[in-house]
Amino acid sequence: MMKYLQRLGKSLMLPVACLPVASILMGVGYWIDPTGWGANNVAAAFLIKAGGSLIENMGILFAIGVAVGMSDDSEGTAGLAGLVSWLVITTLLSTKSVAIFKGIKEADVAAAYSKTQTQFIGILAGLIGASCYNRFKGTKLPDALSFFSGRRSVAIVTAALSLVASGILFFVWPIVYGGLVSFGKGIISTGAIGAGIYAFFNRLLIPTGLHHALNSVFWFDVAGINDIGNFWSGKGTYGQTGMYLTGFFPVMMFGLPAGALAMYHTAKDKKKKVVYGLLLAGSISAFFTGVTEPLEFAFMFLAPGLYVIHALLTGVSAAVCAMLPVRAGFNFSAGFVDWFLSFKAPMAQNPLWLIPIGLVVAVVYYVVFRFAITKFNLKTPGREDDDDQDEEMHIDLKNNDFTKIAQIILEGVGGKENVTSIDNCVTRLRLEIKDQAKVNEKKIKSAGVAGVIRPGKTSLQVVVGPQVQFVADEFKKLCR
Repeated sequence: MMKYLQRLGKSLMLPVACLPVASILMGVGYWIDPTGWGANNVAAAFLIKAGGSLIENMGILFAIGVAVGMSDDSEGTAGLAGLVSWLVITTLLSTKSVAIFKGIKEADVAAAYSKTQTQFIGILAGLIGASCYNRFKGTKLPDALSFFSGRRSVAIVTAALSLVASGILFFVWPIVYGGLVSFGKGIISTGAIGAGIYAFFNRLLIPTGLHHALNSVFWFDVAGINDIGNFWSGKGTYGQTGMYLTGFFPVMMFGLPAGALAMYHTAKDKKKKVVYGLLLAGSISAFFTGVTEPLEFAFMFLAPGLYVIHALLTGVSAAVCAMLPVRAGFNFSAGFVDWFLSFKAPMAQNPLWLIPIGLVVAVVYYVVFRFAITKFNLKTPGREDDDDQDEEMHIDLKNNDFTKIAQIILEGVGGKENVTSIDNCVTRLRLEIKDQAKVNEKKIKSAGVAGVIRPGKTSLQVVVGPQVQFVADEFKKLCR
């Protein structure tokens, strides 16, 4: 089950990767016309509407992206099946259709049915499409129906299964929606403390990849919060919308890089050169793009206690920012690019305050990290006991020697004979292997990667960083 959920988490990153485009378009549009939001300038309206086309249709992106990501071979037919499922479900559960089914006025239809075009339904449609594709892509029919054999049968089966799903959701969705709304309202009712609790668990779930599910409740229109959509569209409440986004900026732009500096300063002298590249690259990634996994996985399993401290500090940052009259938003992650582009967004409030707040957070992170590392002798990067490590084998990813990196990783996992499946997400190389006993983690880490994870008996994940796609491409070539 965990393996399935982790794969779903990876698939969610495909549609999420589309959101930075919306961020850039809408951000520039709001800069051009910060008061009229397009009403005073045609170019601004053009950009804002273009970005809004993605924000307002994230459910469709999720349906297609999840279907492709969860398919056996990332085939486009699966994406089409996800879209078919989305269209069937959202049409049958629309307020207009429900009014006809129940013989009542459209105004009397329960509010839940007006909220079916959400990311939750998109994910469900994507899973239905992927399941039908994986199961029926090789179906053979009699000669008279041979045209519909193979992949052409997938859409038909998907539509049929979506009819069944729609029938179930007709009764279940109002209950599920009510529960999600109650949960969301419960967190909202706790105000800033709720924002802190959410941010704390957001970080704790990073190792499992399940933080995406938690994010969907607060960032998207699953429980009526929709912090990202409302922040950029201006449909939220000024001073409140963005409270589940703002607190991440001080951590990702300042806190984690400061923590990385503490880890560098506390590393063994002879290993500082080895960890310098890893920590610097991870810090730059966190600051500019908000991609924090290269840094977090660098110490997550080496010093789990320190990671819990990091999660607590993130929760504190989120709570404090929610208490203050400061709001900034993002579409992808809380890095410099999204922060800068959010200045003129409708719900932006004193975004420049995040600079002094971030500097304070940086000091706190540095002091706390350095104290914890030295006080409890935590084995952060550069403090490991394996002094016999061959430092000459370290390959710095910034050198772009992806072939060499892939070769070292392949040797570390036991050769291509031990690899049965190769995949990757935003930062991780995800492998399925035959025998874990043949894996040499020390060898893999000598390639300069951030960490190695073994989530299952045959699963292995190598945390490479934002350049993982290039490493994965070379890895696949070596395994042919």
